[in-house]
Amino acid sequence: MILNQQRRVRVSISGLEKFLAVARKRLRLAPRSLTVALVTDSQIASWNRAYRGKNRPTDVLSFPADVSQAEPATTRKLRQRRPTRGTRATRLRATKSSSASEYLGDIAIAPAVARRNAQRFGRAFDHEMRILILHGILHLLGYDHETDSGQMDRRENRLRRDLGLL
Repeated sequence: MILNQQRRVRVSISGLEKFLAVARKRLRLAPRSLTVALVTDSQIASWNRAYRGKNRPTDVLSFPADVSQAEPATTRKLRQRRPTRGTRATRLRATKSSSASEYLGDIAIAPAVARRNAQRFGRAFDHEMRILILHGILHLLGYDHETDSGQMDRRENRLRRDLGLL
């Protein structure tokens, strides 16, 4: 499900819903396993500041439904659905239950940031939005490109090829 909670950038929700369905099927995820929310720059900047300590808007954040096993106990008290950082344990759990109907979590995307990035990378806006959805899903599955020695990047590039995003 995709919820548009911003009005600044016009987005083809139906096209993104179709892509999301194809991506979920490719990853063997249940139809209602995640939600994508399109949010304002100020909202995503607020979350980026609160959860990642970065005082600026970002393009995408992922909020896993259950991060209790993926976080050290000392950080659990800090989170109220903290964005994923990904761990090997989370990836293993996600792999084992990839066809399960459990709810993985939420993905927040800022279309205004995505539009700026699309222009910077020379991609169509709709293409950029699809890449961000896929990127967010991989984070919900426990991948973390900041710490995983390239596993997420390799998986994302394979999926991009499979889904026609290269």
